[in-house]
Amino acid sequence: MLAGGRKSATMYEIVKAEKLTPDVTRLEILAPHIAKRAKAGQFVMLTVDERGERIPLTMADFSVEKGTVTIAALEIGRTTKKLGLLKAGDKMFSLVGPLGLPTELHKVGTVVCIGGGIGLALMYPVVRALKEAGNKTVSIIGARNEKLLIYEDEIKSVSDEFHVCTDDGSKGHKGFVSDILKKLIEEKREVNMVYAVGPIIMMKVMSDITRPHNIHTVVSLNPIMVDGTGMCGSCRVIIDGKTKFGCVDGPEFDGHKVDFNNLIARNKRYHAEEQVSLKLLQEGK
Repeated sequence: MLAGGRKSATMYEIVKAEKLTPDVTRLEILAPHIAKRAKAGQFVMLTVDERGERIPLTMADFSVEKGTVTIAALEIGRTTKKLGLLKAGDKMFSLVGPLGLPTELHKVGTVVCIGGGIGLALMYPVVRALKEAGNKTVSIIGARNEKLLIYEDEIKSVSDEFHVCTDDGSKGHKGFVSDILKKLIEEKREVNMVYAVGPIIMMKVMSDITRPHNIHTVVSLNPIMVDGTGMCGSCRVIIDGKTKFGCVDGPEFDGHKVDFNNLIARNKRYHAEEQVSLKLLQEGK
């Protein structure tokens, strides 16, 4: 509800809905006012229905021509599971964006882009933008197994060099994305910058690998957010010993300056409540 009890006048129609994996849903949403301002690295805040919670999701794509933005959601909580039930023609209660600072785009030379899990959805527009800025793009993507890989074709299409890793060896290199990054560095390949997005622990490992070599490393953080505009303070992160807000100062930061241990701890704050909410959804409440 809006102030004074008025209902939102705008609902956001789902143009296309598809399953990328059993637990990941991609939604293309009609939102021309967001699409025309959207840039790589930014995110949106959405609410599925009038009583739903407000959550942040990064934009996996956007089209000014079609007037749409695309998100990909990993169905692990109440709201993301509701997103997974939406079909083309359904409408979403609210969508706010674009939010956050866009990826800083400069021609730096060779950029190694590394993504894992649902982070691959955000990685695609970032790699595309970095390539359009004149950089050589080397992409390394990873998942637990082949069936969980997403945005593989899209990322490959904008990469000068492309590597796939799976934990079980079902596709590409058997092992972790960090293995490939270490190999590139050991071979003394040109690496002017590293961009990493995915699980927090993965981004921490990438930053630890590049730090001794003074390779500029950018990470896209995913702290808990409530409003997405810098007012609530829920998305506080510690950067170089100082407090920053993930929503307005980020979501991208220098990986060598991020206090990852603090981020990991803060992201666990509402785990118990999330489990209760998910159980109620499963019970139809």
